[in-house]
Amino acid sequence: MARIYLHTQELLDIIKRIQAEGLSQKEIEDHLGLKGNRPVHQLLMREKRKEARIAAGITPRPKGRPRKDSAQRDNIAEQAYEIFFYNHQRIQTKTKLTPLELRCQFVA
Repeated sequence: MARIYLHTQELLDIIKRIQAEGLSQKEIEDHLGLKGNRPVHQLLMREKRKEARIAAGITPRPKGRPRKDSAQRDNIAEQAYEIFFYNHQRIQTKTKLTPLELRCQFVA
């Protein structure tokens, strides 16, 4: 089965404007003629993830091969963000608890 490339990133401004008008993600997909596995949902989740990383102080990675004279990345900030996300923000679907709360239950 061939992969469908939609270039939804270019439609981000249009999608956000239509969503502000009150249309659902499925209606936006139908309106713009997008096909695939929930392209609007995946685009908005990707953007939300990028915004959260920027708010945490992590600069976006440039695309492509790193250059010889490029600056070193701040891996400590990235690791701190990942640890915080996996311990505090991610919620288990069965127990409705974060992993940190779940571990604390077994210790007590």
